[in-house]
Amino acid sequence: MKAPLISTLSLFVASLLVTSSLRAEDPRPNILFIAIDDMNDWTGFLGGHPQTLTPNLDRLARRGVNFTNAHCSAPACSPSRLALLYGVQPYESGFYPFYDHEQIPLESLARYISLPATFRRAGYKSFGAGKIFHGHNGLGEDWNEYHQPQTFDLVYAPNQGYQQGTSEKMAFCPTTNRLEEHPDHQVASYGIDVLSRDHSQPFFLAVGIVKPHLAFVCPQQFYDALPDRITPPKIREDDLVDVPWVGRSMVKLQDDFRFRTDNAWEKVHRSYLACISWADYNIGRVLDALEASPYADNTIVVVWSDHGYHQGEKRSFRKFSLWEESTRVPFIVFDPRTNPAVNEPCTEAVSLIHIYRTLCDLSGISAPEYVSGTSLRAQLENPRTALNEPAMTTWGRGNYSVRDDHFRYIRYYDGTEELYDHRRDTNEWRNVADDADYAKIKMRLAGQLPRNEAPLIQEGVALWNVNDADRPQRIKSFKTKSWPAWVKKMNPALK
Repeated sequence: MKAPLISTLSLFVASLLVTSSLRAEDPRPNILFIAIDDMNDWTGFLGGHPQTLTPNLDRLARRGVNFTNAHCSAPACSPSRLALLYGVQPYESGFYPFYDHEQIPLESLARYISLPATFRRAGYKSFGAGKIFHGHNGLGEDWNEYHQPQTFDLVYAPNQGYQQGTSEKMAFCPTTNRLEEHPDHQVASYGIDVLSRDHSQPFFLAVGIVKPHLAFVCPQQFYDALPDRITPPKIREDDLVDVPWVGRSMVKLQDDFRFRTDNAWEKVHRSYLACISWADYNIGRVLDALEASPYADNTIVVVWSDHGYHQGEKRSFRKFSLWEESTRVPFIVFDPRTNPAVNEPCTEAVSLIHIYRTLCDLSGISAPEYVSGTSLRAQLENPRTALNEPAMTTWGRGNYSVRDDHFRYIRYYDGTEELYDHRRDTNEWRNVADDADYAKIKMRLAGQLPRNEAPLIQEGVALWNVNDADRPQRIKSFKTKSWPAWVKKMNPALK
């Protein structure tokens, strides 16, 4: 009767020895890859709003390197994520607007390999949950496992918040559901589960948090934690007067008009802040699980948002522009092996396009040759290290923003321009593109624009909501639009 017990015990000990041997033979770091949807700089570690509550992200920013001048490759979910996850800029790939990932022709994607697939090919196990790719979980080679959260009907607290009619998308309300019934809680729980497992090879764990994406709804307690009155962002009423027509066409004036008419902007801001705290809460759960795991000392954590978000600035709501509110994003990298107590931000202008090469470099993996960007290893080791490469953002073919440490230069497909001096104008209220004193600066930044543009990939396009070089006729209808009287009053340039 004892023989089977001894045999089982021997097998168990042997398996432990094998596991230990595998870990010893493969010291490469694990990756915890946390994606956030639609989060702007309204976080404690970026100081974008005085009433925000993001203790978990703030703590991570203090431990790692907080890139305070980070920018997306495109101010929309689909092109931003395609650029980051495949390591190729929109003007190089032709993926300018929104795409249904499953409808993109295979030949258009065959030349690229995704970031999780690259790690998987290098011997990592890849795990994913939530929103990583836009509208699709990725190709078959991307993941060993992919978690799909359960769907529950969310119930809004009665007589609270704001909702436009019966639109589920345009809801700004606290929910009464259990925390576990929200998708982001389930996604975080999956990440916690993966971190609790015994891994015999390095892992790439991607956790995609959806909030604060519309609808701005989350549990009641995150609303209750906010002050009674919410401080509005700084807004200049005539901010569009010196903006070219293409830039004005990107503004979501209808949203601003509706919120003002309904006296709802404060409720919108409260809901956005609450959803940011809700995202922070779930990210904190995953970070706490990592800290409690045996992988804490050998796991690189990277946190990023796919783009920023207007909250009334430039008379706009949502993203879809080439201004600071749309392009600037939270971006933190914590490598416990090299910067356990850096506690110093990096103020260099950086692009999220650098993430692919950075993670490959830190993990000893060769990135595919085509991958754009530069490894940020030097900035992680010393945040004061200059990058000498501005951040480029594309929104439609022919529309570009170039952001360096002090300036933002925008050129639209029709040749019109904007230039903002962030040393004196952090709100981007004064367009100095025609100021002779800035001629050399404008010329220098214009020299960074792409000289060649990939043609638009038309197959698989799901949403094309921008005026660009491929749809110049749209600007004509915009110029002749019959604007509401309130819009004309607040925006003299639209008369």
